[in-house]
Amino acid sequence: MIADKDLVSMQYARILAENAKEAQKKLACFPQEKLDAVVECVADEMEKHARSLAVMAFEETDYGRWQDKQTEILFVCRNVRRALRGMRCVGVLKADAAGVLEVGVPRGVIAALCPSTSPVSTAIYKALLAIKSGNAIVFTLHPRAKRCMGKALDLIIAAAEKCGLPEGSISYIPEASRKGTVELMQHPAVSLVLLTGVVSLLADAEAAGKPLIVGGTGNGPAFIERTADIRQAVKDIVFSKSFDCGIAPSAEQCVVVETCIADEARRAFEEEGAYFMDEAQIRQLASALFHHDGRRRRDMVGLDAPTLARRAGFEVPAGTRVLIAERKYVSDTDVYYRELLAPVLPWYVEDDWMHACEKCIELLFFDREGHTLVIHSRDAEVIRQFALKKPVARMLVNTPASLGGMGATSELFPALTLGSGLAGHGMTSDNVSPMNLVYIRRVGYGVRSAEDFVRSLYAEEACCCAAASAEPFGDDEKMKNLRDALSKAICALLGPKGN
Repeated sequence: MIADKDLVSMQYARILAENAKEAQKKLACFPQEKLDAVVECVADEMEKHARSLAVMAFEETDYGRWQDKQTEILFVCRNVRRALRGMRCVGVLKADAAGVLEVGVPRGVIAALCPSTSPVSTAIYKALLAIKSGNAIVFTLHPRAKRCMGKALDLIIAAAEKCGLPEGSISYIPEASRKGTVELMQHPAVSLVLLTGVVSLLADAEAAGKPLIVGGTGNGPAFIERTADIRQAVKDIVFSKSFDCGIAPSAEQCVVVETCIADEARRAFEEEGAYFMDEAQIRQLASALFHHDGRRRRDMVGLDAPTLARRAGFEVPAGTRVLIAERKYVSDTDVYYRELLAPVLPWYVEDDWMHACEKCIELLFFDREGHTLVIHSRDAEVIRQFALKKPVARMLVNTPASLGGMGATSELFPALTLGSGLAGHGMTSDNVSPMNLVYIRRVGYGVRSAEDFVRSLYAEEACCCAAASAEPFGDDEKMKNLRDALSKAICALLGPKGN
């Protein structure tokens, strides 16, 4: 008998969500120290398998480079783990001397969706955050990455349960199905949806009516200002855009340079392995990246520059790392304003930093995501003006955006889900940490009686009235009458205890 894939997936979603809810009741009793021990155990185990899982993810998805996927996995197992150490997410977080107690409370059951571009590292990252914050989590497998994700999650579950995590705290729907994913997000047991990169399910996630955290990519400009260390800036940009073949969430999507340094910057890019396409090649590549109806061609995502050019119908020199398309205007008829998920950079030249500032805003508003912007500059005032005006969730300064955005080369929280709430999607624009997966219960202790509060409130008013009327009421008898009237009003409000 052949079972209906959607029905099987939906049934799994219901069962796993209900099991996760029961498991989370046990998790809610775990102290932070016990959760931390499980985090360490899982991170240790996954670090051992970093290379094999990276190769598996690359071979299954055909996106990026396995070496860079291994780097991302190690980043999670080492950098994210270090950032989690010492962090308190559940139980008493802070006791204020003024009489306020803060308690971290897990949200419950999390529905987790991971992208095909970095399926393994994102799954490990989300599992660690869920464990740290005392939440249960149910994953859906991306259809293009179900084998590598399933293998990674099997290893995570085994390691976590060996260290004492209740069965059902981490699970996944084995049948990859859109209807099963929607069923999971809508299930009453699910308290929060954590969606990274799966844009096609964004509308369904929002329709589920649950708190939603959205992480993805965007049309992030990189601006090279005239005071920058131009060679270092170019080196950072080329490294960043070629990292995992341009599919990292915060990678640069275009470059804006000032006219006075454009020639120098161009030479530096060419020395770093960038290839400036001619107009015919620019048109060829545009046709290859997207279908005629505007849909992205999935077979052109995450390829290295020479392969990308070859598939578009032209050759580039061996060792080319990035393809550059010179543009003048931002237009909805030009595919190069869009997120490309490839080592391709549109190139814009502006007269000065103020015009460059406007160009960056135009690019950000065109895409409407407001994800990330990077500026290369040594002028503190220009950097400040960019920080004040740019509609972005995160702005990076003098760092490769792909690594700086996820907190590897910056002091941002190390993360693989980079929120961008500026487009109206999701509840945070943070680099998502376990603190985004809990809510804070604030306990306020009484420090004054109601009578004292009311008495002080009206005493302040009486003082203000007396001070304000000191000039017009020069007469002592009138001042006495005013004080008597206010005193009677206060006594009437407070009752017998106020006398």
